[in-house]
Amino acid sequence: MTGHHAGPQSNADGTGAGSPSRTTGSTSAFERALESLRAGEPILVHDAADREGETDLIYHADAVTPEAVARLRNDAGGLVCVALGHEVAEAFDLPFYSEAVDHPATDDHELGYDERSSFSLTVNHRDTYTGITDDDRSTTIRALGAAAATPDETDFATEFRVPGHVHLLKGAPDLLAQREGHTELGLALADAAGRSPAVVVCEMLDDETREALTPADARAYADRHGFAYLEGSEVLERCR
Repeated sequence: MTGHHAGPQSNADGTGAGSPSRTTGSTSAFERALESLRAGEPILVHDAADREGETDLIYHADAVTPEAVARLRNDAGGLVCVALGHEVAEAFDLPFYSEAVDHPATDDHELGYDERSSFSLTVNHRDTYTGITDDDRSTTIRALGAAAATPDETDFATEFRVPGHVHLLKGAPDLLAQREGHTELGLALADAAGRSPAVVVCEMLDDETREALTPADARAYADRHGFAYLEGSEVLERCR
């Protein structure tokens, strides 16, 4: 196994390895992923080889304890982001970052894997200090999860400040019908699980290759820790 992000880690959330991530048939794997999100457990989702070709470690925002933040930065290692449903982001008046910043560097993006980025603002909860610690990021993320459940009752500017250390992603209005990124895959799974539209996504990286963790290594990590693993195609088949 390559890279310490993929290597054997003590479970940051204190849980031991459970049943393997692979079950018989895509339906059972999909249902297990939904059960995991309902139970506050992480899942792994690989988008597609012809897209980003990355596997993200995904939690529902409500479940992100300081221990979960530690797992995200140690075992995944990518950027810790919170994806919010489009209607929630609109209720909070959250723009796409490229629309909010008046700078020539925001023009003429050629991403290669998509037509646009989902990035919005970066935030800290106002009860945090620097915002970067595991405790602080957990506070911000769980507050975002609560806000997404009751957007009409949340004064976003009173509760959060910009800039901060949690990157927000704004989902496409029609989710997977418009875009097939981890933002939409995670939000579609949250919806299918009956959870509010707020999920944490973080890319799994490999310390040795300096690239994205391969699907085989990501699946092996999921198997060791008893986490559900899904291909993006399985999510598209069930949720689009």
